[in-house]
Amino acid sequence: MEIWWDFLDGDDNSRGRIPPSHSGGSPNALPAAGDFFNGQPVSELISQLLRAEPYPAARYGAQYAQQPGGAMAIDNICELAARLLFSTVEWARNIPFFPELPVSDQVALLRLSWSELFVLNAAQSALPLHMAPLLAAAGFHASPMSADRVVAFMDQIRVFQEQVEKLNRLQVDSAEYSCLKAIALFTPDACGLSDPAHVETLQEKAQVALTEYERAQFPAQPQRFGRLLLRLPALRAVPAALISQLFFMRLVGKTPIETLIRDMLLSGSTFNWPYGAGQ
Repeated sequence: MEIWWDFLDGDDNSRGRIPPSHSGGSPNALPAAGDFFNGQPVSELISQLLRAEPYPAARYGAQYAQQPGGAMAIDNICELAARLLFSTVEWARNIPFFPELPVSDQVALLRLSWSELFVLNAAQSALPLHMAPLLAAAGFHASPMSADRVVAFMDQIRVFQEQVEKLNRLQVDSAEYSCLKAIALFTPDACGLSDPAHVETLQEKAQVALTEYERAQFPAQPQRFGRLLLRLPALRAVPAALISQLFFMRLVGKTPIETLIRDMLLSGSTFNWPYGAGQ
């Protein structure tokens, strides 16, 4: 089975972006080209991070959520998850500094941080996380499993749901999401980096940009920067293996997500999903 993504067709989507929505009033609405967000000036780094964002003003997860009982069809879950993963790679390819890194460093950074970026993107795009469809997408209804294993798996899903809910309660805006993702991406802990100190410098640039943004945008919330930053280590509580089984098992079988990420990065906008389910 091959999956060719229709969102790669056309000018609006040629770089993996979702076509923009004209719905207004979203707290995640992106600014027009320029150095202002919510009526306030922002740094050039934040402005460039925002321009790389693939998400439209209206959270596109909502278009799939209109199902009886608010549940999301299994195929829609997998499709949206694939869009999020592809958009993560495309976002990284278009943010400042990342394209100038050696390709081996780019691959190493994305391989380490992809699951944290996925959780951030899931919260930002309002990916529905209802328990029953997720268990079905993971194949729990197709293959018998011990009760203990099902319970453990459900506990992990609840951790995922809790991390997304905590981000939602903070009402993180697009500028903050962009900075958090850059901080998560530019981790000097990735194995095999040619210059970890340089990557750490890039991470610090994103942290400084977020600090300045919080001071300007939320002067009445002096603890907000710390609360946002503390969300990043907590994202590691969501196992990458859980995300793979929940959202990608039906599409790619046992193909490692890290392999997909490498291929996406090297292929650019010409990437198509070449893996059959059950491989």
